[in-house]
Amino acid sequence: MDFNLNLGSFTTDHRTVPLETERIYDVIITGGGPAAMTAAVYCMRKGVSTGFVTREIGGQVSETSGIENYLGYKYIEGRELVNRFSEQVKQFEIGFREGAGVLKIETGDVKKVAIDSGETFLAKTVIISTGNRWRKLGVPGEDRLVGKGVAYCAICDAPFFAGKRVAVVGGGNSGLEAAIDLAKVAEHVTLVQFLEHLTADGILIDKIEKYGNVDILLEHEVKEVKGDEGVTAVTVAERKTGKARDLDVQGVFVEIGLIPNSEMVKGVVDLNERGEIVVDCACRTSAPGIFAAGDVTSVPYKQIIIAAGEGAKAALSACEYILMGK
Repeated sequence: MDFNLNLGSFTTDHRTVPLETERIYDVIITGGGPAAMTAAVYCMRKGVSTGFVTREIGGQVSETSGIENYLGYKYIEGRELVNRFSEQVKQFEIGFREGAGVLKIETGDVKKVAIDSGETFLAKTVIISTGNRWRKLGVPGEDRLVGKGVAYCAICDAPFFAGKRVAVVGGGNSGLEAAIDLAKVAEHVTLVQFLEHLTADGILIDKIEKYGNVDILLEHEVKEVKGDEGVTAVTVAERKTGKARDLDVQGVFVEIGLIPNSEMVKGVVDLNERGEIVVDCACRTSAPGIFAAGDVTSVPYKQIIIAAGEGAKAALSACEYILMGK
């Protein structure tokens, strides 16, 4: 689908302005997913001065093929939903900085947000909505063959494996969604699951069973990714017996979970054992004036609609904090 063709029905004039280093904003929002963009809309509608810092607009929603559980749309592509979110944010005169990641956030009466380009921005409050990143297998050959057959996004890379044999590692929702996308174009898909059962939603399990070119290996783990200039095989082992064998594949899609992007506030706010930012019911962290929303937080169930709702709560909490002069 050419998403540019679909923008006409909702495109607005972009009114964003560059984020200023000398200005003290009421709120600076970090991240580019649904939590961050919802927070931005709510802050701007409240009339507080707002800055927005993101590596890339969209977050993991951009890498989602089809979305069927976001109210208002029976079905929408992830990239198209991101475009709609983005257009709504960019209708405001928000201080905007794209293409940079946050290195460190410092607390105090005026918070400091340092980014990897060397700039530092100032704000009375900060909303952290930096999401997650893909978890790696940590086996020999994985890092060496990233981009040469090892991939973490089926939506991005599935077309490159048309007519080839691939493995998908992970039996949760993301693993089965990737396997389904790949089964449509690949010669054969082998799904490797560490547990003795699939953990994905029933509707996805029903869908995957309809494809005749998919095999499922339960209670198996990946031991090595093989190849020189590209992936040629994946070594898997039965967990009960330890018996290993090579799968003849040209691609490996790793779908085994996510790691919170919370390093910039380690030692600044409380994190749980998974590295997620601990928040209360109003998205407050342990540091006054620092709020967090979306997948980077301890809030369960990482869903688009939940992230958007949490972004709204974080914005309202930040605005209340500012109004009370804290």
